[in-house]
Amino acid sequence: MADDIVKEQVYTIPLRRVKMTARWKRSHKSVKLVRAYLTKHMKVDAEQIKFDQSVNEKLWARGSEKPPSSIRVKAAKFEDGEVQVELA
Repeated sequence: MADDIVKEQVYTIPLRRVKMTARWKRSHKSVKLVRAYLTKHMKVDAEQIKFDQSVNEKLWARGSEKPPSSIRVKAAKFEDGEVQVELA
């Protein structure tokens, strides 16, 4: 599986825009922002991005009202177009 990696990159994704949404929606919105950021930078569709469990746990660690202000992830794009995301 490691030999079919096309692109591997570490990103620091800012999540400050999440603070503008309703308080109870913030972690859900942060997941959407991470997906949108990786869609733009890895040049794939949103359905092809797969999060590792650790990324989801990091975004939801302090509940739905207090997500982190930024997150550092490692994204690996494979030949079939799938992108796997894990914490850096």
